[in-house]
Amino acid sequence: MSHPFETLTPDLVLDAVESIGFLSDARVLALNSYENRVYQVGIEDAEPLIAKFYRPQRWTNEAILEEHRFTFELADCEVPVVAPLIHNGESLHEHAGFRFTLFPRRGGRAPEPGNLDQLYRLGQLLGRLHAIGATRPFEHREALGVKNFGHDSLATVLQSGFVPRSLLPAYESVARDLLKRVEDVYAATPHQNIRMHGDCHPGNMMCRDEVFHIVDLDDCRMGPAVQDLWMMLAGDRQECLGQLSELMDGYREFHDFDPRELALIEPLRALRLMHYSAWLARRWDDPAFPRSFPWFGSERYWGDQVLALREQLAALNEEPLKLF
Repeated sequence: MSHPFETLTPDLVLDAVESIGFLSDARVLALNSYENRVYQVGIEDAEPLIAKFYRPQRWTNEAILEEHRFTFELADCEVPVVAPLIHNGESLHEHAGFRFTLFPRRGGRAPEPGNLDQLYRLGQLLGRLHAIGATRPFEHREALGVKNFGHDSLATVLQSGFVPRSLLPAYESVARDLLKRVEDVYAATPHQNIRMHGDCHPGNMMCRDEVFHIVDLDDCRMGPAVQDLWMMLAGDRQECLGQLSELMDGYREFHDFDPRELALIEPLRALRLMHYSAWLARRWDDPAFPRSFPWFGSERYWGDQVLALREQLAALNEEPLKLF
């Protein structure tokens, strides 16, 4: 079975960029990306552009354009974000069966784990993002939930054949116990779904010239605000409490936060763990995945996953983080 990017050659990348009116200097540099394909393309007498080619059949055109509109909305409100370029009145283009978008090149470095000053500023940035995200819902993008990130992920893993037979009963048992606990906490925790980044790990919050900016809203969706916050924390519980305080001090300058949502941190972490394994299984026909994740399917990986899910189940039974 051919993979989605089989025909996406460097020549096709150059042809796509030139098809909408740019003149390339024939330089193409592949950037680190698995879900989509992203390239830096040299442009004659101008700064290079970043060309993002969307994975076929993942998002509808309406969902991609909704991501773009959200990004433009943020940029219009002066939230630092890397927004798509509009060329000839369009932000989404198509060439040889591939949909692609161009972005300005914007470098930077990820925040330092546990840096309290940076966490305060990241809180301000996320508060601004969520203040805009809360004004209206997405219409064409799914919400993060226990079914699609949890139960559907488990079904994918169990049907994939990647879990060694010796570990399959243990993995399925702890995963089902974990999902039951996640469902219980979700049902007991008041929360509001808003438009959010959706994949807000530190690598998507880049700093350049002492200013943080948001990148890669490809996974933006509806979900609880705390989903964009918990991945900013690092270290043990005591360290996380201090970091959370700084993050929230900045966040609350721009947007309200319901502290009851903190009870969702460990459920959301559990869903991300399960979704990651399912994502690898779903993408295994793409040759980039076996090359980059050769350990997937090994006894060691799935043994570690069983342990990680057990630890996560224990974490769900602990007292959630609190604001003081």
